[in-house]
Amino acid sequence: MQITQNSINIVNAEGLIMGRMASKVAKLLLNGNKVVIINAEKTIISGKKRSKVAEAKEFLEVGSPKRGPFHYRRPDKILRKTVRGMLPHRQPKGRTAYKKLKVFLGIPKEFEEKQMITLKDAQASKLTGPYFTLGELAREIGWNTGR
Repeated sequence: MQITQNSINIVNAEGLIMGRMASKVAKLLLNGNKVVIINAEKTIISGKKRSKVAEAKEFLEVGSPKRGPFHYRRPDKILRKTVRGMLPHRQPKGRTAYKKLKVFLGIPKEFEEKQMITLKDAQASKLTGPYFTLGELAREIGWNTGR
């Protein structure tokens, strides 16, 4: 993993475990780096799909649509909020760190040719149990892909 201080670090989330990747990204953000995550819908969630979908649907019932808490169904928004949960987002340093994060579905044209960093600790090749992608979870809980 090659990380440069105060520059843009591009993380390809394809095949990375969501929680482990989010914690590594949160640490980068707190160190003052700008982070761009691409391919958010291809992030891996470990566990049985049926139980995780049921858990997410139950969580969607909490709160009210006007007052919150607000629950996102798009994979990029879900991933962004996961990283936010690992930051001290109510403190000034967490707020400024969170503003330096950008998450995208797919690969935008401006980042296609750029060098990407790899997070070896978060790769899904270490998983032995069941897993599925964040895009699959999002579709199950009501993400309309626009097709």
